Amino acid sequence: MTGSSVPEIRLVRPAEHEEAGAVVLSAYHALPGDHSSPGYDLVLRDVARRAQEAEVYVAVAGPPAGGGVLGCVTFVPDMMSPWAEMVEPSESAVRMLAVDPAAQGRGIGRALLERCIARGRELGSAALFLHSTPWMVVAHGLYERSGFVRVPERDWLPVPEVPLLAYRLEL
Repeated sequence: MTGSSVPEIRLVRPAEHEEAGAVVLSAYHALPGDHSSPGYDLVLRDVARRAQEAEVYVAVAGPPAGGGVLGCVTFVPDMMSPWAEMVEPSESAVRMLAVDPAAQGRGIGRALLERCIARGRELGSAALFLHSTPWMVVAHGLYERSGFVRVPERDWLPVPEVPLLAYRLEL
């Protein structure tokens, strides 16, 4: 990562829930096209709920930048979590990986994804699973460089205007 400060990757703190939710929402709104909906925007912002039902990690600017949330990801430990979508036995999952648009291109998404990979290994998961939309092209490159492979048989169409592409990493 370039720049003078490397972000700290750690579990989100309650005082950061609102800021982390705003980062996720901002990143999703910066994607090409208009794919948002008021209902899903509320889900994206609700870091407090995700932190209770899964594990939410943040990238926080270190000194001298001073502590702001730069990125956020939800790690789903197993298929029993309410955040598990199409997660199979022995898999963990990644949801809502997002980096503040002003901080993109600095390795923050990679650092958050690496934390999820490490966490999956810590838990003994066989694989890490995720869905991504077709317009998240930059993320697709990150996933592929990290060893994820497409599993088209697990693609999903939860609503007609949002096709989800499946990726899986053997751990």
